[in-house]
This record gives sequence, C-alpha cells and structure tokens, in this order.
Amino acid sequence: MVLELLKIGAAVAVGLPVFLYFFQEKMLFHPTPPVSSVPRPARGQVEDVRLVAPDGVQLSGWFVGTSEDHGIAGAPLLVYFGGNAEDVSWLVGVADRFAGYSLLLLNYRGYGGSGGQPGESALFADALLAYDYARQRRDVDASRILALGRSLGSGVAVHLAAQRQLAGVILVSPYDSVRALAQSIYPWLPVGLLLKHPFDSLSRAGDLAAPLLCVVAGNDAVIPPSHSRRLFDAWGGRDKR
Repeated sequence: MVLELLKIGAAVAVGLPVFLYFFQEKMLFHPTPPVSSVPRPARGQVEDVRLVAPDGVQLSGWFVGTSEDHGIAGAPLLVYFGGNAEDVSWLVGVADRFAGYSLLLLNYRGYGGSGGQPGESALFADALLAYDYARQRRDVDASRILALGRSLGSGVAVHLAAQRQLAGVILVSPYDSVRALAQSIYPWLPVGLLLKHPFDSLSRAGDLAAPLLCVVAGNDAVIPPSHSRRLFDAWGGRDKR
C-alpha cells in the first residue's frame, strides 16, 4: 500500500510539472475565432488595418478615428491590448465613448483575423510594430500616444512603455508578473524554471516615468489586487493614480 502511494506521488510530482510546461500556452492564451461582423460606432471613421510582422505573420485590426464632430487632425491615440480571451473588435462599437481620441485595435496572433501563434516575445514585438505604424499616420499626434492594457494586455502595454515614449499608460486589472501569479497558485512547483512566458512587468516598472492610471477590481479572483498593487507601487513615475 505504501509503495503504491509512493508511485502515485511520484507520478504526480513528475507529471504535473511536465503537463504545465507543455500546456502552458493553452492555459495562458485563449485565441478567439474571427467575428462575422464588426460593430460600428455611432460616430467616427473606421478603417481596417493589416500589418505584416517581420516574420511574415499578418495582424488584423481596426483604426477608429475621432468623431466627425471633432474634426481633429493629429488627434491623440489609444493603443489597446486586450485580455487573454478577448477579440478586440467589440471596442469598435463603443469607440465614440473615447471622446477626442482615436483608437488602434489589433488582435493578438491567433486571435480573430490575425495569423500566427501567441507568445510573449511575439506579442511584445507586435506591440512595437503597432506603435511604429501609428506614429507614421498623419492623423495621429505622435506626442500623444497612450497604451491601454487590460489583464494579460497590461504586460504588453508595460513592455511598450519600456521601449517607446508614451504620453500615458492605462492599466486595467494589471499584474506584477505572470510568474508571480503562477507561483501563488502552484507554490510547490519551480515555476521560474517551467514558465516560458513570464510577462515580468514588475522588473520594468521602476524605470518607467510615463503617467499611470491603474484600475483595479477589489474582488478580482483572477488577478488578486495585491499583485496589481505591487506593480503600482514599483512604478517609477510620480504621476500615478
């Protein structure tokens, strides 16, 4: 009996780390199928965007200009990075709520109409591609580009802030790192050795001076507020709330 229990324990001890290592992409990323139609905002111009990454992967999304009532040339821009199971097309339909701002919405690799497979390094590189594309547009004020990241996307937004100059960063339900989150769930596992996509925002936060707005749900069961607070406290800029 004892021998059988030892065998079961050994199988679990070896099998669980192996499972987590090889299936972590399926646990972290939940790609969405392409939508059949994209909602249109009450006001504003919607433009389909297709960007081709250096490795040939095509990214699909939308640029939503400011409302026709504003008529702003060179308007401020919000670049949005969504959650791990989010098709960002829904934001097109409510873009008019962001008065005076244009929106750039790109689906992650494997999400919606974007090709390829999601991963930390790919999402980081694609964020830079999106920013550099936006800066070249004549209808965008390059000095007023902001990143808006929710949940998984908060890590992408933080990486962008570390690599490019932003007028501000808005984080909704952010985390300090995926590694820290995973370690809190599996405290007995060597998460640092197993994790291929650490999304370590905390290591970047201290060097960031861009103004920060951090929105945290008090009872968030996915990303506990304590993880959001660590990131907020570590942020290098003084203009944060």
